[in-house]
Amino acid sequence: MKEGKWARTKYVGVSLVDKTLAVMGFGKVGSEVARRAKGLGMKVIAHDPYASADRARAIGVELVSFDEALGRGDFFSLHMPLTDSTKGIFNKAAFAKMKKGARIVNVARGEVINEADLAVALEEGTVAQAALDVFCSEPPEEGNPLVNRPDVVCTPHLGASTVEAQEGVAVEIAEAVLGALNGELAATAVNAPMVAADVLEELRPYVALADRLGRIAVQLCVGGMNSVKLSYASPRSDDLDTRLLRAMAIKGLIEPTTTSIINLVNADFTAKKRGLKIVEESVPAEGSEVLKKITLTVKSNSKFTGAVNAAGEIELAGEVVNGVPYLTKVGDNMVEVALVGSLLLGRQQDRPGMIGQVGTILGSAGVNISFMTVARTAAGEALVALGVDETPDHAILEKVMAIPSIEEVTFIDM
Repeated sequence: MKEGKWARTKYVGVSLVDKTLAVMGFGKVGSEVARRAKGLGMKVIAHDPYASADRARAIGVELVSFDEALGRGDFFSLHMPLTDSTKGIFNKAAFAKMKKGARIVNVARGEVINEADLAVALEEGTVAQAALDVFCSEPPEEGNPLVNRPDVVCTPHLGASTVEAQEGVAVEIAEAVLGALNGELAATAVNAPMVAADVLEELRPYVALADRLGRIAVQLCVGGMNSVKLSYASPRSDDLDTRLLRAMAIKGLIEPTTTSIINLVNADFTAKKRGLKIVEESVPAEGSEVLKKITLTVKSNSKFTGAVNAAGEIELAGEVVNGVPYLTKVGDNMVEVALVGSLLLGRQQDRPGMIGQVGTILGSAGVNISFMTVARTAAGEALVALGVDETPDHAILEKVMAIPSIEEVTFIDM
């Protein structure tokens, strides 16, 4: 209009009412977007493998798989962190599964989208329009296939760049500093409250154990974690300070799925925001050490049935031996695994020669086995835990799975 034009037909829009918004990443920002979209009359689904189904239901949002979200969404709002599993996740294959004419908003990380594939999808009409606040390279390199397209709205990574937001951040920082100076805990502090040196020295190996139990558990989960229980068997169960242990278990459970840093100060806050319920108990135990055993149980589906106990929960337990954290229980299986590197967990029929076949496959692929432990079950099966110095790729795991009598196998990256 500033040029004297009145091109009404050029700006025909698309109604949001009754359209389906797929929120990809259901954390703090994603859930707030979902709330607002519901108010616009949109149907909202979400994909986040670590989100709580109960929290999603409370907002009126249905959690779905990645592929189902691709097939059902009319609009896509991206809020996922950049991890190895999300890098380039929106690629040619993903766009091919979308409805023709889908629209995408990326305010997460530029690298979650393959920009060249998005340009092709726009050209072919698979994707009608895109709005991008983030890019793989910032500022975008010369020749970026998206910046000058008329069907792409671009902004220079503005995020929440408003006068109110800048003022709010300044006030929040001032209040946090004032609270810390007054001895209060600040959710945004980068350091943890002081722990007495002698107590910290006693707890140090158990802190590492709690973190590693959490990291193993989250890699066994399929879908969101509904609740987590931490049980501490301790001769000092009456006065055991579990704050640091709890925080490190939460850190292990959540940190692999986010770009945020989890610590003693923000662990509970982060878990609460994710709708993750944490239950603790301390039980008496014999001995002179500060802690005998930590047991971690998670209510979630598991990709490795050998880690599921009789109650249908993922269960892991660990102890510290000579200062080294050990995994002592997986599901209902007793093991003895030093948590000093990555693991390969397998469940198999208990027959001669099985371990040799697995070792041959790993050895031929250049994967060194540092240790091995086998737990036999009454059902004629065996749970095998192998320490590995290298990461076996998908093709290697498929070869292991092809061995007759191997029931399942999974890699745990530590």
